[in-house]
Amino acid sequence: MAGAPEVHKLDKAGQVEMRLVAAGARRDMGQLDAAIVTLQSPELASNSVQPWTARLRYAYADALLAAGREQEAREWFAKAVESDRDGSTDASDRLAELDGVEFMDALDEGESESDGQRPAAEDGDED
Repeated sequence: MAGAPEVHKLDKAGQVEMRLVAAGARRDMGQLDAAIVTLQSPELASNSVQPWTARLRYAYADALLAAGREQEAREWFAKAVESDRDGSTDASDRLAELDGVEFMDALDEGESESDGQRPAAEDGDED
């Protein structure tokens, strides 16, 4: 699919998108190593940041993590964070999770800011 001759006629963004789709298909078939190899490319290794760079690095990191290659995945999630200028991925959250950071909501479900505080009218001192 991603290696078809027609793919070479696409612009670079289209070629990268085809790699992402092909790698996703490989993952869906349980072919994690093939998904990783599919994403390995000059575009992945490039220091240049393009609109698709963060997504490509994120997909690669995610595939590495799925294959049990946690340290490599951490490195690539960090690279995805560096290139994710518009916050289009949750790479920073994934990186934090790998580093053992736990996220907690400021308010638990069902709890509101006013819990534990009664309005003055309910105190019985209305006089």
